[in-house]
Formats: sequence, C-alpha cells, structure tokens
Amino acid sequence: MGTPEFAVASLKVLVENGFNVVAVITAMDKPQGRGRKLTFSPVKTFALQHDIDVLQPPNLKAKSFLQTLQSYKADLQVVVAFRMLPEVVWNMPALGTINLHASLLPQYRGAAPINWAIINGEMETGVTTFFIRHEIDTGNIIFQEKEPIGTNDTAGTLHDRLKDKGALVVLKTVQAISKGKYPQQVQDIEQPINPAPKIYKETCEINWNQPANKIVDFVRGLSPYPAAWTKINENVVKVFRASSTGLSDDDLQVGEWRSDQKSYLHFKASDQLVSVQNLQAPGKKPMEIQEFLRGNTL
Repeated sequence: MGTPEFAVASLKVLVENGFNVVAVITAMDKPQGRGRKLTFSPVKTFALQHDIDVLQPPNLKAKSFLQTLQSYKADLQVVVAFRMLPEVVWNMPALGTINLHASLLPQYRGAAPINWAIINGEMETGVTTFFIRHEIDTGNIIFQEKEPIGTNDTAGTLHDRLKDKGALVVLKTVQAISKGKYPQQVQDIEQPINPAPKIYKETCEINWNQPANKIVDFVRGLSPYPAAWTKINENVVKVFRASSTGLSDDDLQVGEWRSDQKSYLHFKASDQLVSVQNLQAPGKKPMEIQEFLRGNTL
C-alpha cells in the first residue's frame, strides 16, 4: 500500500527479491497539468509494468473493497507513504501490517518527518519499520537504520537517500517476518518527542523574526517541495536556497531587504542578513539570484 515515488523503491525491492506481491493498493488517479489529464500514481505505474493487480478504493471501509482484499489471502501487508488504515484493513493478514516511516520513531511521528527533521536543525534521522496499530506511528518497532543529515541537505536530497535506505529495511523486515524471527520494541515515549504534522501553504511562509540559521534550515527543509515563500513587492516568491551572511545592517528592519540589483538579495533576520540564492517568481522557473535580478527590477 503506497502512492508516491518514495514507496516505489520498497515495492521494487520486494519484487526483485522474489516475494509474491499479490496486489497493490494506491490512491485514485488524479488530473494533472494544464490539460487536467488523469495521471497514475508512481506505485500504480510500477505495478502495471510488472503485471501486479492494482486496487484504488475511494473508501477503505467499503464492503466490496474489503471482500476483494480478503480474496487475495495476503500473509502480510506492507505500507509505505499511504493514508491511515482502518483496523479492519490493518488487522486482516495473519502476520499483520507493517509500515515504513522516514524517521527514528518515536521522533517525528506524522505526515512530514523528512521536512521537520531538517527544519528543526537535526543532524541525524533515519527510517523505521513497525507494526501498525490504532494510534498513528505508535506500533512496536521492528528495525531502524540511522542516516546523517548534512548541512547542505535539503528535503529532496534526504528524501532520495531515505527512500533507498528504507527499501532495504523493508526487505530486511519482510525477510525476518517470513522466517518468524524478528524483534519488537515498544516505542520509548519517556523522552521529549518532536512531531511532524502535515505542512500547509501557510506553514511555509518565512518568519524573518527568527535567527538566520533557523531560516536557512527552514528553507532547506521545504526545498524543493512544497517550498518556503516570502513576499517581494507584494508578489509571493518561493525560496529554494538561502545562506547566512554573517553580516548585519542596522538600517534595515526585520523582514526588509536590500540588493545591488546584480548579484545579491539580502533579507534582515532577527540577528543578521540572510542571502537568498535560488528563488522562483510567480509564473517563472526557479532561478539563481543573478539570473533573477537580470530579469526583475526590485
């Protein structure tokens, strides 16, 4: 059960290692682009290429879907980047239902663990497989693997590494379950836990009242998608890369900017100036700051 590209790597590794994937459950086809053409999810595309049955239920509690799902007699269900399941679904297979989560649980439970780990300035994250139960992302941990976060990592670069690392942990987990020998560890909730709630457009607005390093991490954690944004001349501009300058400017108020109209655009944060280095104006492609300034008079 999965939908985006992140989930394809896990499906692929199971197929390549000889596991009998009897069906795939994924999201409904969505209209995309200017022509609003119905587009398959990446998981559906892969499944069709490998002659795997595809189910796209609008309602996971529908009697017809549950009967079809039961008919496959799956021993185990594997969930990667899918929606919340009702108990009647996750409790159906004899061996249970496992989930891959892109964090070191119990840290960063929720919909956007990769983004929030970078936004919060973490130096390390990872992937976790666990058995699903009622409360989201709270089941017993099976395996975890750590992954360092570099100072230049973005949500995009970290996503790609965790996608591949996660697929190998899914394979390790399924192999262990098939042999009947696997660990189960209750999540440690005595420690302070950082959440990873869903990110909305309003969440992505840059708060220039924060220190420069926090703003830089915020931009990295939302790049390339859904992208941090701010306003320049009343236009919403997406910011994909920024850096601390180490410089201050007492003539600027927090949130104000200065530029030489050629090579730099600096915003005043609470402690110093932040250099915006890659951004996207409305209706335009992402640009390096020099290219942007050539075509936009601020």
